[in-house]
Amino acid sequence: MGIDNTRYDTIHRDNIHLTIRDYLSDGISIKWAFLAVIFALAILLLQPKRPRIKGAPLHGSKGWWEPSWLLSIRFIYDAYNIIDTGYQNFKNQPFIVRRLDTDIHVLPMKYLDELRLLPRNDLNGKMVHYNNLFRSWPWASVIRDSDLHVTVLTRKLNPDVAKYLDMAYEEFKYGWDLDVPQPEEWTTVDIQQSMRMLVARMSARVFVGDPTCRDPTWLGLTLNFSMDLFLAGFTLRMFPLWMRSFVKPFIPARWRVQKQIDIGTEVVREFMAKREEDARAGNKETEDTLFEWMMEHAVGKEGTLDQMAARQCILTLASIHTTATTVANVLFDMIEYPEWFSVLRNEIDDTIKRHGELGQNMPIKTWLEYLEKMDSFILESQRMNPPILLTPQRIAMMPITLKDGTHIPKDVRIAWAGPAHAFDPSINPEPQKFDPMRSYRKRHSGGGENLKKFMVGQTDPDNMSFGYGNQVCPGRYFAVGEIKLVLVRLLQEFDFASAGGTGRPRNLHFDENVILDPQAKVQMKRREVAV
Repeated sequence: MGIDNTRYDTIHRDNIHLTIRDYLSDGISIKWAFLAVIFALAILLLQPKRPRIKGAPLHGSKGWWEPSWLLSIRFIYDAYNIIDTGYQNFKNQPFIVRRLDTDIHVLPMKYLDELRLLPRNDLNGKMVHYNNLFRSWPWASVIRDSDLHVTVLTRKLNPDVAKYLDMAYEEFKYGWDLDVPQPEEWTTVDIQQSMRMLVARMSARVFVGDPTCRDPTWLGLTLNFSMDLFLAGFTLRMFPLWMRSFVKPFIPARWRVQKQIDIGTEVVREFMAKREEDARAGNKETEDTLFEWMMEHAVGKEGTLDQMAARQCILTLASIHTTATTVANVLFDMIEYPEWFSVLRNEIDDTIKRHGELGQNMPIKTWLEYLEKMDSFILESQRMNPPILLTPQRIAMMPITLKDGTHIPKDVRIAWAGPAHAFDPSINPEPQKFDPMRSYRKRHSGGGENLKKFMVGQTDPDNMSFGYGNQVCPGRYFAVGEIKLVLVRLLQEFDFASAGGTGRPRNLHFDENVILDPQAKVQMKRREVAV
């Protein structure tokens, strides 16, 4: 695709993409968000009646005098307390939390296993994402009408995850010095931005291959698309459906999303043209990427330029920011509890002594599996810093009656308070205590029966950071490999400390979504390792 890698190496990563702080401080969009609330209040009475489970109370109101529209606004910033108190008060019955755009019925944990395996025709998780982010985009019909972007993960990425982690590791080594600062003295660093860039690079190598994975245009798109889409969707859902077509042109984040889709379409157009040219020339030596698999298995319109470009953008949504944020959260937790640096570094050193250097004698995936204490640390960090407060979420595509007679009407959105459950003392003793070896102890209990359990990425009702059931995050094993890859090298090469001595950064809440403070930075410097 004519990519000048020399030119790219001279481009500072800050010029490739905006930071999350830039998006959250988008003055025009924030102003429109507040205007959205004002307009939404004026027309809330005109919205159609929302379906609900009979007998499920609306929870979170401060009193009879607080109208439901005010409750839905307060949910934007107070979702943690509303959900947590609901979990405590309604252990055995559904309750409702109200967002501006929808009601979410939070079910008791007792219903989780009964519903976890229902097919998408009955309970659909994909439609939750579609309604949150994609409903107003014509190009996003691909997520509603086709499963190709999910199928490629379950049928290609997961079975071959060891191979793809090895592939990602090659790109990881290439991008390390480009993306990660290398200070010899204590320096304040935006480690979150560095991690997003590094994860974007690894993911792009697996999704679209070389040389596209080193194209600054593509990398910038993959980073900015998710943030813009979230901001546009969050702003737009403050309006009722009938008003959104009038409001859409005035949301700057929507302009940027469309521009990124246009850019992505041009990149994919070149990619597809090169693929056709190679086919005509009889060149069958193509890189085994997820894009190539999708092209080979596309049916009907799935392989058209517009649909394939939209899918590539959509695949970046869960593959970059959540993974990079998990790395940052783990790092901030280690800074808060610095005694664990030596524990995890010793585990890395022991693994090197027993099995050789990373990537030397065995697949990357196998080597990383020996880091059981790091695995447990990540799980505890996810428990303390969940990416979302209501998970899993599903929309009833048809009426469903549970075994105890509870009836879920069609179009009702249901969810579970997974993070609140993980803080239940009956599930995790001393839940407020940061205990990185919780899972490690469970894993090594039971006389060896649990050695393959309580691992990060596995489905577990007591830790549902990746979801649960048959619609769990399909790319979780690859993401876990990326997280460990990055942490191993960070711990080997650098010392870290709090920037400003302010303690662990706060988590921000936007409805049920949890975002690590985008302004949080670290102090870091290269380690002095004895020879």
